[in-house]
Amino acid sequence: MSDALRQSGAEGSLDATLTDLPLRPAERIWGFWQHSAVNVGLAVATWAFLQGAAVAYYVGVTQAIASIVIGYGISVLLVALAPCMPSVKYGIEQFVGLRSIFGENGARIVMVSVSTVLAAAWSAVLAIMFGHGLVTVVNQIAGTHLSESGAAASLLGLVAIVVSWIVLARGPVSVEAVCRFIAPLLVLIIVGVIVIVFSGHSWSDLTALVPLGGAGDDPHLSFMLAVELNLAGGFAWWPNLGNLARLTRSSRAAFWPNWIGVFGASVCAAVVGVLAALSLQIEDPTQWMIPLAGAGLGVVALVIICLANITAILSQGYASMVALKGGGGAFFRKAAWPLMLAVILGPAAVLVFFPSAVYDNYGRFVSWGAIVLAPLCAVQIVDYFVLRRRHLNVRDLFRPVGESAYSYWNGFNIAAFVAVAAGAVTYALLLNPVTYEPTGVFRYTTASLPAFAVAGLVHYLLTRLVVQRTGAGGYPR
Repeated sequence: MSDALRQSGAEGSLDATLTDLPLRPAERIWGFWQHSAVNVGLAVATWAFLQGAAVAYYVGVTQAIASIVIGYGISVLLVALAPCMPSVKYGIEQFVGLRSIFGENGARIVMVSVSTVLAAAWSAVLAIMFGHGLVTVVNQIAGTHLSESGAAASLLGLVAIVVSWIVLARGPVSVEAVCRFIAPLLVLIIVGVIVIVFSGHSWSDLTALVPLGGAGDDPHLSFMLAVELNLAGGFAWWPNLGNLARLTRSSRAAFWPNWIGVFGASVCAAVVGVLAALSLQIEDPTQWMIPLAGAGLGVVALVIICLANITAILSQGYASMVALKGGGGAFFRKAAWPLMLAVILGPAAVLVFFPSAVYDNYGRFVSWGAIVLAPLCAVQIVDYFVLRRRHLNVRDLFRPVGESAYSYWNGFNIAAFVAVAAGAVTYALLLNPVTYEPTGVFRYTTASLPAFAVAGLVHYLLTRLVVQRTGAGGYPR
C-alpha cells in the first residue's frame, strides 16, 4: 500500500490504528503478552460470570465445566482462525477483509448490522451490570435500598457509557493501558472466589448441588443446551477479535493470546461463575461478592469487576469505530471520532434505561448473536482458507466497485448472503432463538455447529458452481 494511498485515505489528525487502511509493521502496537493482557481483561469482565450463571441454570458443576470447555474450545478455535488470521497477515480491518467475500456494498451491510448493533447491545449489557454492581456497593456502604433495576442503576450505567467514550477518545493505546491495570486484579478476584467457595464446600458438596433451574427431566438435553450456550458465547467474540489481532506484530501474537484470554480466562471466569451461582443459589453476579467475601473485600471486588466492564466496552467501541470508519461509507470516512462514538454508544445509552429487558434475557441474547455469527465465521473460514488458499489482493479491497476483483454484482455477492441465511435457518430450525425451545435433533447436534457446517458447505458449493464460473470474486482456479 503506497504512502499516497494511505495519506489520501486517512485524516492527518487521526491515528493510523483508527483507519481502515492496512497497518504497516511499525504501526502494530501489540506483542504476544500485550495482546494477551487485552484479551484477559476483556474475557474476565462480568459477562463471563454471567455466562457461568446462565450455564448453572441448566446443569450442575461437573457438566457445567465440561460444557464450558467444549463449547468455548470449539468456537474460540474457529473465531481465532477467522477473522484473526487474515487481519494480522495483511494488517486489515476485519470488515474490510469481508469485501473479498460479500463485495464492498455487501460487507457494509454486514458491518452495520453485525458490528454496530451487537456492539451497542453488548455495551448496554455491560453498562447495566456496571449499574447493578455500583448500586449494590452504594446500598452496602450507605445503608440505602436502591433498586438494581431502577433509575439509579440506569444512571450509573449511563456513567459507564460516558466514561468509556472519554477513554476511547485516546485510541487503542488507552484500551491496552486500562486492561493491563484491570486484568491482574480480576485474576486475583477469580482465585479469591475459588478459595472462598472451596473453603466452605467440599467437591462432593458442590457436585451435589442441583442446577438453578431445577434437576429437569432430561439431563442430556440440559447438557446440550449448556454446550450451545457456550458455543454461542464463543462465537460472540467474532465482531471484536479481528480488529484486535490487526494491531499485533505477528501471527503468533494474534492467534495464541485468544487461547490465553478468550478461552483460558473466559473458561476460568465462567467456571467461577458456576461455582458462585450454585453455592449461593443466586444468578446475578453482582450479588455474589459481598456474601462471599464480606462487606469490605466484597465491595472492593465488586468495584474492580465494575471497572472491568468498562474495559470490555472500550474494546467493543474500538472495534466498531474502526469498522464504521472503513466500511460505513463516505459520511463516516469523513466524520470525526466523537460522532462515530456517538453512533456506536448512543443506542447503548438508551438501552440502559430498560435494564430488565436487556439483563434478564442473556441466553436469548447470545442465541440471537450465534444465529448469524456462526454462519458468518464458517463462510469466512471456507472462503479464506479453502477457496482463496490464504491469499487476498489488498489493493482490490480498496478499489471501487467496477474496478475491484471483489466487485461481484454491483458490490454484492448474493451467494455469500445465501450461505449465511442457510446457516441461520438451520439454527432456527434446531433451536428457536425467541423461546429457546430445542427440537428433537438438537439434543445430538446443538444449533451453532450445524449452522456453521451448512453455511460453509453452501458457500463452497455456490462459489464453485456459480460464482467462479462467472469469473466474479477473483478466486484462483
